[in-house]
Amino acid sequence: MRILGIDPGLRTTGFGVVDSDGGTLSYVASGTISTIHIEKDQLPARLKVLFDGVREVVARYQPDAASVEIVFVNVNPQSTLLLGQARGAIVTALVSADLPVAEYTALQMKQAVVGYGRADKTQIQEMVRRLLVLPGLPGPDAADALGLAITHAHAATSMARLAQAKGVGGVQQQTQKAAYKGGRSR
Repeated sequence: MRILGIDPGLRTTGFGVVDSDGGTLSYVASGTISTIHIEKDQLPARLKVLFDGVREVVARYQPDAASVEIVFVNVNPQSTLLLGQARGAIVTALVSADLPVAEYTALQMKQAVVGYGRADKTQIQEMVRRLLVLPGLPGPDAADALGLAITHAHAATSMARLAQAKGVGGVQQQTQKAAYKGGRSR
């Protein structure tokens, strides 16, 4: 299974692609999508760069699944809202490419990759380098993204078993679909 990990950010979004075959992980690619060349007050243009960048990565590497970091609540509410919009553009790009998207917190990723939920960036970089047998350290955003892909590779087996189950207690869960309901207009 080929997994695309995404570490969302409005200025710099990290991506990492890993192949998982049983317990074997293989590095495919990693990098960043940057919006620093666009003025800060041009939010729609920055979101478009993120959307298009993720779609380009998906088209180039053809992943089977994606994993994205869940946004944490920041001290600054405005920063949290902006990051949430970036994450929304990224998740929309993934689901519009018909990819299943798994979500993990930074704590879950750190525990899965380093074994310690309060690991710092350098510890994540080093463990990702070791797990994927890389010649050097990946950048911090790419390392987080690769860590999310590794986390999903470890969790995929369990998730596949749950997906095959018929829900809790053997009862088939219903699929929910959104339906448009006409609103009022003047």
